[in-house]
Amino acid sequence: MRKILIIGIGAGNPDYLTVQAIEAMRAADVFFMPDKGTEKGGLNRIRLEFLARFRPEAGYRLVDFPIPERRKAETPDYRDSIDEWRGKLEAAYTAIFNDALVADEVGAFLVWGDPALYDGTLKILGDMKARGADFEFEVIAGISAVQALAAQHRVALNGVGEPVVVTTGRRVLAGEADALPRFVVMLDNEMTFRRFAGQPIRIYWGAYLGTKDEILIAGRLDDVLDEIVAVRSAAQQRHGWIMDTYLMLRED
Repeated sequence: MRKILIIGIGAGNPDYLTVQAIEAMRAADVFFMPDKGTEKGGLNRIRLEFLARFRPEAGYRLVDFPIPERRKAETPDYRDSIDEWRGKLEAAYTAIFNDALVADEVGAFLVWGDPALYDGTLKILGDMKARGADFEFEVIAGISAVQALAAQHRVALNGVGEPVVVTTGRRVLAGEADALPRFVVMLDNEMTFRRFAGQPIRIYWGAYLGTKDEILIAGRLDDVLDEIVAVRSAAQQRHGWIMDTYLMLRED
C-alpha cells in the first residue's frame, strides 16, 4: 500500500530537524512540493536545501503542485471558506497521489514547523482516509515557530500554573485574548498587537524564525511597537512574504 509521510521540518533552521524527520526523509520516494507562487518561493528553496543536506543521494522524485487560492471571507463565513479551500486541496492531493505514486511507494510532505499546529495537511489526509482513500499516512513532529520564538528570546511560554494559549490574529482582533495574562499569536497579517497600545504588556516578536533572515525584537509594547511595525513592513516588502509569531506578556 502507498504511504504518505507528513514530516515536520521545523521553523527553518536545518539543526531543528529531528532524527526521526531525517530518517523519514531518507525513506521517501517522492517529495510533494507546494507551489504558492513566487512570493513564497523561498520556502521551497529551504526545503530543497534540507534535501541536499540530509538526502544527498539520488533516488527520489520531486512533484510540484499548485496551491489553490483561498476565497477571502470574514466571520461567520470564514470556516466555510476554509472547508471549500481544503476541498480543493483534497482534489489536488488525490490527483498527485494517483499520478506520482505507484504501489508500495512512499510520498512525503515537508511541512513547515509542526504538522499539528495551524497546518491543514493532517486534517485533509485524515478526511481522505475516512472516505476510503487507499494509502496509509504517518505524522512526524517538528519544532514549531512557537518553540523557536521562546528559545530565541530565552523566555517561557507559560507562567506558574497558567495554560499556554496559542491563538490567531483574527481571534485576538475579536477580543478573545483581552483577559489573558499571556498568549502567543500566529497568522496575524493585521498586526493586531497594536490594539494593546497603552497597556502594561511586554512583547517578544520574531519573524523568519530559524532562517538566515531571522528578526527578533522584544520589550515593553509601547517602547517597541513602532519599531516592529516598521521592521515588519520593510521585511515583507523586501522578501515578498513574511511569517512572524509573537508572545504577549502582561506585566504585574
